[in-house]
Amino acid sequence: VQLQASGGGLVQPGDSLRLSCAASGRTLSTYSASWFRQAPGKEREFVAAIWRRQGSTYYADSVKGRFTIFRDNAKNTVYLQMNSLKPEDTAVYYCAADEHAILSSVRDIRGYDNWGQGTLVTVSS
Repeated sequence: VQLQASGGGLVQPGDSLRLSCAASGRTLSTYSASWFRQAPGKEREFVAAIWRRQGSTYYADSVKGRFTIFRDNAKNTVYLQMNSLKPEDTAVYYCAADEHAILSSVRDIRGYDNWGQGTLVTVSS
């Protein structure tokens, strides 16, 4: 599956933004999909995941209650709705997917074989 992330931009603190991860080549609903982010000088970190089949969702503590991951199977796309954005949310956001991801590795970058190219989110006043 090929993944194309989009939707990043420059926003002010408190604003909202929705990222999209469009898939091609395979049906994304059969994959578990996640968003990771990487701030300058930092390691890539887990943000949110939505699991295949039942669609269970998982979030990093830092975004819980502010971000929502969901999928539109008709559009073969996974989204990350980001509300109440903070300057510390500034990062390049990557989507990832894997047919065989295991739940114990939901937050591990090594658990995903397919990655999008990243989209930059900058939160600044």
